[in-house]
Amino acid sequence: MNVLDLIGGTPMVHLPRLHPLLYAKCEHLNPGGSVKDRLAKALVLAAESRGALKPGATLVEATAGNTGVGLALVAAARGYSLVCVMPEKMSVDKRTQLALLGARVIITPNAKPSSPDNFRRTAERLASEQGWYNTSQFDDPANVAVHSETTAVEILQQRPDVAAFVAGAGTGGTLSGVGRVLKPRGVRIVLADPKGSSYASWVQTGTPGPDAAYLVEGIGGSEPPANLHREVIDAAETVSDEESFAMARRLIREEGLLVGGSAGTNVVAALRVARSARGPVVTVLPDGWDRYRAQPWMK
Repeated sequence: MNVLDLIGGTPMVHLPRLHPLLYAKCEHLNPGGSVKDRLAKALVLAAESRGALKPGATLVEATAGNTGVGLALVAAARGYSLVCVMPEKMSVDKRTQLALLGARVIITPNAKPSSPDNFRRTAERLASEQGWYNTSQFDDPANVAVHSETTAVEILQQRPDVAAFVAGAGTGGTLSGVGRVLKPRGVRIVLADPKGSSYASWVQTGTPGPDAAYLVEGIGGSEPPANLHREVIDAAETVSDEESFAMARRLIREEGLLVGGSAGTNVVAALRVARSARGPVVTVLPDGWDRYRAQPWMK
């Protein structure tokens, strides 16, 4: 057994003090501290199975930080090098963690996807120029598949009477993968989106809305990625930074759940859904508090 065998199989907790129908899957308890461990492992193993990776290859990924940590674990276990390209918005804690894990970290401006300075465009360019393998979490279907094959299955085992599933979307893999399994069973699939992201408008109207700055990390954006599948999403809830961070602090202090800001976004949205739900509402706690300790909301 190695660290990759510890990914997945996360527990689910009941949050009755918030609402008797509310449950949360503790993805922050994966070995790398986030839900992104699942896709990191899947992306690399899928690339190996296609013969796309040679021994000692260098991986490059555009990441908010969590996928980078997951890929660092996988790279260490499988013998690869790793370069992580991150927007400057992301916390200093994440940069420190990635460097400690042996990854090279490149910081880009907070640029829109159309800009050559955007973190995704930068990772693509570096892969082409340097001959590195772009793990491409926003586009690779292995991201969605791993959540259909593992996360969704675990939810059904832990809460077979689930009535709704609520989650934010960074790459879209969690929401799309779980949604593809649960929606045909009559489960309502709801996007939790930061205020300022364009995704909620896109879910509701088919057109991305105007985007603005927000502080929650790792979810939302200005352009829906290929792995976010609108056809499996029933509704969207928009959550402000203030609501997200207040709920994250509440989860830490009142529930002992050591989570980050996007967990707050998810739980606020799930709580709204639970108030009119006819059965259990499940959400995810995407990552841990350790990568946000330098952020003002943690003070």
